[in-house]
Amino acid sequence: MKDYKEIAQNWLTGNFDEETKNQVRQLMETDPIGLEDAFYRNLEFGTGGLRGIMGAGTNRMNKYTVGMATQGLANYIKAQVEGAASVCISHDSRNNSRLFAEISAQVLSNNGIKVYLFDDLRPTPELSYSIRLKKATAGIMVTASHNPKEYNGYKVFWSDGGQITAPVDKDIVAEVAKIEDPADVRFQPVPGEEKAPIEMMGADVDECYLRDITSLALTPEAVKKHADMKIVYTPLHGCGVRLMPAALNRIGFKNIIHVPEQDIPDGNFPTVVSPNPEEPAAMAMALKKADETGADLVLATDPDADRLGIAVRDDSGKMVQLTGNQTWSFLTYYVLTRWQELGKLQDGKGYVVKTIVTSELIAAICESFGVKCYNVLTGFKYIAEVVKRNEGKGVFICGGEESYGFNLGEFVRDKCAQVAGIMVAECAAWAAEKGLTLWQLLQEVYKKYGNYEKKMVYIVRKGKSGAEEIQKIMADYRTSPPKEIAGSPLAKVIDYLKPEETGLPKSNVLQFFNQAGDVVSVRPSGTEPKIKFYFGARGSDAAEKIERLKAQFIS
Repeated sequence: MKDYKEIAQNWLTGNFDEETKNQVRQLMETDPIGLEDAFYRNLEFGTGGLRGIMGAGTNRMNKYTVGMATQGLANYIKAQVEGAASVCISHDSRNNSRLFAEISAQVLSNNGIKVYLFDDLRPTPELSYSIRLKKATAGIMVTASHNPKEYNGYKVFWSDGGQITAPVDKDIVAEVAKIEDPADVRFQPVPGEEKAPIEMMGADVDECYLRDITSLALTPEAVKKHADMKIVYTPLHGCGVRLMPAALNRIGFKNIIHVPEQDIPDGNFPTVVSPNPEEPAAMAMALKKADETGADLVLATDPDADRLGIAVRDDSGKMVQLTGNQTWSFLTYYVLTRWQELGKLQDGKGYVVKTIVTSELIAAICESFGVKCYNVLTGFKYIAEVVKRNEGKGVFICGGEESYGFNLGEFVRDKCAQVAGIMVAECAAWAAEKGLTLWQLLQEVYKKYGNYEKKMVYIVRKGKSGAEEIQKIMADYRTSPPKEIAGSPLAKVIDYLKPEETGLPKSNVLQFFNQAGDVVSVRPSGTEPKIKFYFGARGSDAAEKIERLKAQFIS
């Protein structure tokens, strides 16, 4: 294997543009650690696509790594798909997102694959929707989701509208790995070969998407009575501003209060450190706006508008940001209650899907309604995989994951902040009809099913040394698991690298259960330089146990 310095030198003499070469020279002259990180490996095209820091280098997101990934995808499509093939492409508000989307479109077109390209930024869930609408072979979403501003990414979807899963994912990864040089990429048309058309999508697809997702509404009469409910919404400089207010308006809510500074799509995310609705700091301006206007509900979406964060008023009148588990719990309870009242559960075909690190409260709620609840690996693509597998046999009611992802119905095959947003607002109207706030509805759920607490904490470890440290942490937990958790003896360990034991695809996740029913899940992030710890506890002292778990595992 070549030394990273040699690879960097090749970029100075190879067929790369001058701007790229200047970036490499600057790294060589001023940032030796950055140079190593930029060239010590190829940016991994994993089973979900690419994600990395933007800049020059083999381990960076740039037009060359994006082009190579797209060429690999094109080669796979041409080898596997008979007849005409097509790919839908969208992007978020991040720096270079439009550039990467257009490069991807050109490479596919030069490979004879038709492209449906959105005319401007659009949410990830609309990209998922468009694939099935256009009967496309695949889809590409240029986004790094909720990562900091220096990142960008590239998600690949398949014909069902879900992100690629086995065996397609690994086969595409193998094709991408074969592209070792940008010279192998069809950045330019091939003489004598016809380009495929690039067709723009826009308002026409928006209309279809809004029509279908708003048809999922369950309680229009309550919305009508509370049409003036004050809802603060912020897209955190992302693409949700295009469709979230429109979706809320369409189901009947008329009093949407914006945070003007954050309505502007901007890849620098100037008003937040991180455009992640899970982070309290990202919600600060929206919470302030709620207090200024007397609103009782805040909705926030990440840059590609697939994740939804919310805040509600507690019994003291203070705005409180809810976790994904809390939101997903009361929303599941609401949806199943309304399905039952509307007679939609009678045939027994409906089902719910959750991920292994999502609160077991969801499973308890499903059990009380007699609804099957699937448990899948972390990542919404596994929820979409269950939906695909059950087509024609079952009915997907809803699904969610603790990291602020939720979906209802089968129009979108990924998490959808627009769907989640209209359902949360509708649930608030339904609760109001019962004399409850959303906070009080959540407490009612806890009273009915028990007190469940869940918290995720992560540790950041950047660069090559950080990646190695994360690997060591996982290896140490496998060889020397804890003997007790929060004072209760260890009862069971589940290692998701052992599919023969879990019945699920292999994944680098460990779960430790104690005899008291508490659980700790540990996994490296697949998209960020982080290792994540998910602490789950039950009982009247659950909150106190969460703090003890944090102290035990996070040193």
